[in-house]
Amino acid sequence: MSPSLIEISSCNVDLELRPIEPSWIIEGNPVSRSRILSTSADGTASTIIWHCTEGRFNWYYDIDETIMIMEGSIVLESDGMPPKRYGPGDVIFFRDGAHAKWHVEGHVKKIAFCRKTNPVMIGFLIRVVNKLKKMFVSTGERRPASLMGAG
Repeated sequence: MSPSLIEISSCNVDLELRPIEPSWIIEGNPVSRSRILSTSADGTASTIIWHCTEGRFNWYYDIDETIMIMEGSIVLESDGMPPKRYGPGDVIFFRDGAHAKWHVEGHVKKIAFCRKTNPVMIGFLIRVVNKLKKMFVSTGERRPASLMGAG
């Protein structure tokens, strides 16, 4: 049986304990919990709900991650970026290779959209193939909708 093309989930799910790497913790005893809500067919993208209690810690990103804070607040700092507070509705993008110091104030709940990055040459080839596909799709065929515009 093939997976459904549309999956429905909720941010109000039971979260599983996902401890922060102990060597990353700077201060306090932050407790982290999360659950994967969805994963792409090729395994390179996922949507995760994450909650953490108060504390300060480093985070090292080995994927691209876009987050939206749903509850609580954090103070975030990184090289070349002074500390700044973020709260509900704020959206932050972390590139693969980024490092940030998190200070969770009380608690934070976020939704994260994660994507494993491809090597530069593979990414270039994928863009070329996609461009060629767009060039050769006849106007009578149904084309996928895009949030980024007509392309």
